[in-house]
Amino acid sequence: MTTGSWSHALIRDMKLPANQFMRTEAAVVMRDKYPKARHHFLVIPWADIDSVYQLSPADIPLLHEMRLLGVNAIETTGQSHDRFRLGFHMKPSMHRLHLHVISQDFVSDRLRYKEHFNSFVTEFFMPFESIVLELQDKGRIERRSQELIEHLLRLPLACNQCAFPCSTLPQLKKHLESHLDS
Repeated sequence: MTTGSWSHALIRDMKLPANQFMRTEAAVVMRDKYPKARHHFLVIPWADIDSVYQLSPADIPLLHEMRLLGVNAIETTGQSHDRFRLGFHMKPSMHRLHLHVISQDFVSDRLRYKEHFNSFVTEFFMPFESIVLELQDKGRIERRSQELIEHLLRLPLACNQCAFPCSTLPQLKKHLESHLDS
C-alpha cells in the first residue's frame, strides 16, 4: 500500500494539524475536502482500520467516540442535529475507516454526479446505528454485494426531503435549493 495514492489521502491528511477541525486520543475530525453538502465532516480513527468490514464488537467504544466527535462537529454549525446523517459508505472510495457527518441539504458545487447524491440518500449510506447493531448481532459487518452497490448508485434521482422525482442532477440541485429556507 502506497500512502501517496489519492485513495490513501485521508491517512496522510488526517495527520496534518491544519486539517484537524477537532481531535481526541481516538480520532480526528476533518472537513471533507470535497463536501457534498453545506456541512460535511469526516471522523477518522487513529487506529489503522481500513473500513467497516474490518470492525469487530471490540471496536464499538471507538465507534461511539467517533459519533460523539461527529455530534460535537454538528454543534459548531448552529444547525439542528436532525438535519444531519452520520454513517458509512458500503463501498468507500478512500482507505481508512471514516464516519461521514453530513447535512441533508446537499447544496454543494462538489455534488456533480448522480452517484454522489445516491451514495448519501440510499441504503449505500449505512447509518451509524445500523453498523453498531450489526456488530452487536453478528459480530462483524457483512460485505455487501457488488450488484447491490451498483443498483443503489444507479437508482433514479428523487429529493431526499420530499421524494420529488428529478430526471437530471441540475434539476435536483435546483429543487434542493427550494428546501433551504424551510
